[in-house]
Amino acid sequence: MFKFTSAVLLLLVSTAPLLADDMPVNADAIKWGPVPPFLPAGAKMAVIAGDPSKDGIYVLRLQMPANYKIPAHNHPTSEYVTVLSGDFNIGMGDKLDEAKGMHLTAGGFGVAPAKMNHFAWTTSATIVQVHGEGPFAITYVNPADDPSKK
Repeated sequence: MFKFTSAVLLLLVSTAPLLADDMPVNADAIKWGPVPPFLPAGAKMAVIAGDPSKDGIYVLRLQMPANYKIPAHNHPTSEYVTVLSGDFNIGMGDKLDEAKGMHLTAGGFGVAPAKMNHFAWTTSATIVQVHGEGPFAITYVNPADDPSKK
């Protein structure tokens, strides 16, 4: 497995304009920006609370188009995902396999325990809220799947 925690931290710091003010916010006031290079292009991200590059709780939102795929990966801490809109699929394993995932709709919730390999994909435009304990890091099971290395 390939680790690049320091690179992830640098990339998250480079998304500083997306960082939250840790204050209440309505959905129409969220400042969306492109996802960092360690996620597949085409999605948008907004940090709602905290700073994913530092110790402590963070909350972010990920806005993905239909048919968006995140290859198998893991994190050093648990990841908690709530579907706000659309159709989000999550599965556990070493390779993205649409036959092995669970389909979640708005209001659905999933947990990927620390260091457990998991993958995700959408079937419609989807927004999820992700929270966890920072600093955020991602390790792709197959290093060739890492979009920042392509």
